[in-house]
Amino acid sequence: MNSFSMNALAKSLPAVCRQCQPRIASLGVIRPFSSSSKDASSLKEKTRTIENQILDRQPESAENSSPLSAISKMMTGNRSSASSRVSADYARLAESLEADMIKNPYADRAPPHHLHVFAHKHNTILTLTRPNGNPILSMGTGQIGFRKGGRAGFDPAYQLSSHVLSQIQERGLLMDIKRLEIVFRGFGKGRDGFTKVLLGNEGRNIRGLVSRVTDSTRVKFGGTRSRKVRRLG
Repeated sequence: MNSFSMNALAKSLPAVCRQCQPRIASLGVIRPFSSSSKDASSLKEKTRTIENQILDRQPESAENSSPLSAISKMMTGNRSSASSRVSADYARLAESLEADMIKNPYADRAPPHHLHVFAHKHNTILTLTRPNGNPILSMGTGQIGFRKGGRAGFDPAYQLSSHVLSQIQERGLLMDIKRLEIVFRGFGKGRDGFTKVLLGNEGRNIRGLVSRVTDSTRVKFGGTRSRKVRRLG
């Protein structure tokens, strides 16, 4: 308390309580809480040890406190975390493969051959490729006698599909094909023609090898300006 407040308090108190004024002044000088530097340091050490125990960390030494050791620790920690993530991914992949093998123990997991069906609005092209993408057989409707505008339509695609499937069987390619993936491209009439042949009598020896059917039709997002729509009449 300052002198002004003490004088005001002395004037306001009665005469009986004025004997306690020196005691009040002495109480004002005393610190409310006594905390020494030793107690503060010991408390800080205790909290640090408790924190290390909770986080399972080693106490810092003079060697570990250097910036170079911190950088090396950080680098090794990143490597270990990256390796642990990679090992976890490999373990997850191995578990999935093992589960697949348990479910289908006799399934053939050889890479599939691909039969590409390009169904354009003016033509239909069938291409048989190896698993690495190298072509084995490629034919279009023009190679079986259709010319110009006659190459478009359902009937040329049907005849082409029947011819290609018969060629696959006659050349003995079914001995090498363990799995077959059908890849459609385009929405021409050749798509329906090939589907009819594959599900019909001509494809009875081949449709059992089909393991997957995919669609690789290009979908345009933006890009260059399209051709003008042809208007007749």
